Amino acid sequence: MGSWQSARAEHGEGQASVAAGLARWRGAFLIAFASLLVLKCIVAATMSPFGDEAFYWLESRHPAWGYSDLPPLTAWLIWLGEHVAGHGLLGMRWPFLLLGSALPWVMVAFGRRAFDARTGWQAGLLCLALPLAGTLGVMAMPDVPLTLAIAVALYALMRAMEEDRARDWWLLGLALTVAWLTHYRAAMPMFAGLLLLAFTSRGRAQWRKPGLWLALAVAALGLIPLGVSNWRQHGAGLAFQLVDRNPWRFHADALVQPLEQAIACTPVFYFLLLWALWRCWRRRAEGAPWDLLAWTSLGFLVPYFLFGLFADDLRFRAHWPLPGYLPLLAALPALCREAGRGWRLASVAGGALGGLGTLLGLGYLALAASPQGVDVLAASKAFPSNFVGWRESAAQARTLLARQDAVLVADNFMLAAELEFQLDGQRPVYALDSTLNVKHGRAPQLAMWGRDEAGLRAAHAGAPMLLVVSEVMREREQLERLGAICGSIERPRLVTRLALFDGRKSFAYYRGRVPTVPSVRLADPTQCAFWRNARTAAKAL
Repeated sequence: MGSWQSARAEHGEGQASVAAGLARWRGAFLIAFASLLVLKCIVAATMSPFGDEAFYWLESRHPAWGYSDLPPLTAWLIWLGEHVAGHGLLGMRWPFLLLGSALPWVMVAFGRRAFDARTGWQAGLLCLALPLAGTLGVMAMPDVPLTLAIAVALYALMRAMEEDRARDWWLLGLALTVAWLTHYRAAMPMFAGLLLLAFTSRGRAQWRKPGLWLALAVAALGLIPLGVSNWRQHGAGLAFQLVDRNPWRFHADALVQPLEQAIACTPVFYFLLLWALWRCWRRRAEGAPWDLLAWTSLGFLVPYFLFGLFADDLRFRAHWPLPGYLPLLAALPALCREAGRGWRLASVAGGALGGLGTLLGLGYLALAASPQGVDVLAASKAFPSNFVGWRESAAQARTLLARQDAVLVADNFMLAAELEFQLDGQRPVYALDSTLNVKHGRAPQLAMWGRDEAGLRAAHAGAPMLLVVSEVMREREQLERLGAICGSIERPRLVTRLALFDGRKSFAYYRGRVPTVPSVRLADPTQCAFWRNARTAAKAL
């Protein structure tokens, strides 16, 4: 009897120890989650819109089935945010803060389902620590709902493959619908899932289940807005995503993508994630959950790397592989626990360094949100040019318009969207036909709204015009961008110039009249007086 009582006491102590450990991990997650959420709210409420973010806001003022750059959900969420909370930074961003804050909780549920409760809380902590995921939701960007939708889809797929319940297949289909409503990159989770369903025995068994076909049918509903918008815009969205933005030729500089990812994830954390991927791959034949973890991670990370060697090399894309890391956040603590004390310590160190990277990222954005912080960054190469100067440029335009009213025009789509946001949407801001509009896929959308040069002439030919020109640009862009303005304004007269942050941002304000006929592009823009004057001013900055 004594031996039995002793064993029972030891069993009780073991259970108490496990419960205490679980409580510590849960408490650590809740503290980290709450602290990070407060920091994200502060940054989101003070930082000026990112350039693309401002254009998404402009799209929200024109509800549609889709746009020339994106499907509709990002604009719909901004519309919802401002109709609930009013116009402003937090009004625009709170839906994205909410969605971004839901991602760690999905990872908790994913880790719990794949392994156990402790792994779930650890996966949630690692999600907060990964800079790409921890900062998600600070800006109103399509990657927020896209990443969350993919995470929910992975969780639903794992449950559906194990239990084959209708509600899990429905959840999978709805999550993929949201992904298609958010971005064309929704094709990637479809591809990763196809690999799992084609190359694993568990996956091939799913084709015989009605639930999979139900999920695919529901997911296909998300393609309807894409079809409608591309039909109305003569395929502008597909053309931009598949042709215009991608050179489709090999560029060797893209071979540094792993280095970029190591910086984005922090080096130790990135190494641990790759190690977890390798371990999952080696165990994929064991079945659940290793087959799903291996194929879904690999189905994102490898294609994105290969795609990056031939695709768009001009725009920031370090965030693209983020969904591929999500399954590994659940696998990493389980694998390190099996591998021994050294790997457990490495995972703690990697998570801590990743968390530091998340804090540094938010700190950088916080500096960009304050005038004093921008002054600190003005002398560095990390100057946040896409976040600063918009308030000041709009304030100067407001002052000039108060003195003499005119049609407000910007030299490119980004400046036009930023000015209209800062002016609370009280007046339309037109955009000249800049090459930037074409490169970023916004030219067809501006034409549909009548906000390009053709729309400007149609509505205001001969009217007084105030043109705002962003003068800071690369040397090789000056001839193309400034030369294109020649003929876009009649009798231009420089009114004032606003130089900010030691010349890192500069705006020129010209008065003139809206042309009555389409402008003729000069064969040699250097013969244009406007170009010569603007270039002289730009060199002086």
